[in-house]
Amino acid sequence: MSGLRIALRALLWCCAAGWASAAQLPVASPVVPPDPLNSPAWGAMRARYLEGRPIVFDDRVRVLAPANAENPLDVPVTVAAAGLEGVEEILVIADLNPIQRILSLKPARAVPGLSFRFKVEQSSPIRAAMRTRDGVWHVGGVWLSAAGGGCTTPSGASRGLFLGQVGAMNGRLWARHGGERLRLRVVHPMDTGLAGGIPAFYIDHLVIRDDAGAELATLDTYEPLAENPVISLDLQTRGAVHVAGHDIQGNRFAADVRP
Repeated sequence: MSGLRIALRALLWCCAAGWASAAQLPVASPVVPPDPLNSPAWGAMRARYLEGRPIVFDDRVRVLAPANAENPLDVPVTVAAAGLEGVEEILVIADLNPIQRILSLKPARAVPGLSFRFKVEQSSPIRAAMRTRDGVWHVGGVWLSAAGGGCTTPSGASRGLFLGQVGAMNGRLWARHGGERLRLRVVHPMDTGLAGGIPAFYIDHLVIRDDAGAELATLDTYEPLAENPVISLDLQTRGAVHVAGHDIQGNRFAADVRP
C-alpha cells in the first residue's frame, strides 16, 4: 500500500506541475499592425466589425474617393480588389461617421468590388475590409476631407419630393469582358434617424439573382448610403437579372433588369 501511495503522490505532483506550467504559458493573440491612416477610432472599428479575425493592411484593396467631399450628402466611392483572390465579403466603413457601417457585399458570382455614394458627417477615413476564404480581413482605405453635415440633413422625402415612389427601381446592364456591369437605382430616402424629428428609414437588404434564380450578389446596406442609392457592380455572368430587397419597415420591392 505504501508503494501505491508513493506512486499516487508522484502522479499528483506531475499533474500539478503540468497545470502550473500550462498556467504560465502565454495566451496567443493575433498581431494587429499599426493603422497607416492613424485614425483615433481604428481600435473601436476593428473590435466592433472585424470579429477578432486576423487583419492585414493590403495595397490590393483599393478605395477611390475624392480628397474633398464637395457634397457631404452624395460622396462617390469605388472599392476594388486589385488581384486579391478568394474574397467572400466586403465591408465598407467610415471611422468617424456617427453611423460607421455603410454597406457589406457578398460577391457570390460578382467581381469583388462596387461603386456607390454615401453621406459623411465629418472628415473621416473611408475603409474597405475584404474577408478572404482563409478568414483574414484585408484592409485598405483613404482619408476623406469634409465640411460635414451629411448624416444629420433631412432627406428630400421629408419635403415630399418623391412621395409615392419609394421602392421604385430601375437599372441597366452593359456587356463587359467575361460578364456584364449592373447599374441599379432605388428610390428611397435612406434617412439616418439623426435629423430632428425624422426616424431612421433605410434599405437594409438587396439580393441580385440571375434568370434561373442563382444568387449573384447580396448587399446589406445601412443608413449612411446616399438617398436614392445608385450602386454599380460587375457580374461574372451575362443575361437578365432579378433584384429584390426590403427596408427596415418591411416594405418589399423587386425589379427585373434586362440587357
